[in-house]
Amino acid sequence: MSMSLDTAPLEPEDVPGIRTALLLYRIIAWGVGILLAVLVLVGMPLKYFGGNDAVVVATGVPHGWLYMVLLIAAYNLGRRVKWPWGRLILIALGGTVPFMSFVAEHYATKDVKARLAAVPQPGAHEALPEPSDGH
Repeated sequence: MSMSLDTAPLEPEDVPGIRTALLLYRIIAWGVGILLAVLVLVGMPLKYFGGNDAVVVATGVPHGWLYMVLLIAAYNLGRRVKWPWGRLILIALGGTVPFMSFVAEHYATKDVKARLAAVPQPGAHEALPEPSDGH
């Protein structure tokens, strides 16, 4: 399956898996973003200006592990919605810059929801019965 088809239509049977993958991606992206923000805004100043590296130790390693999980979750979601590789690379980079994972999550969610809204609903193409005029 190629992921170069950015506008390929989604199938109705794929929707539940896409929704689950999106929820997982969103939770992980927020976790990565929060841990990175705490690491950079609290942990680093405490370490370099206060000599206390407790916050860096407590958030740095979990951020790194969760970032790896984010890459897997983003790939899983991207494979399901047929994102191009460029979009996945931007999402991956978003987890390395403070606050960018929130931006990447916002735009990824917006894109997936738009794609889901365009999925034809089962039975939507069936002809409606003609109204009878009572004769």
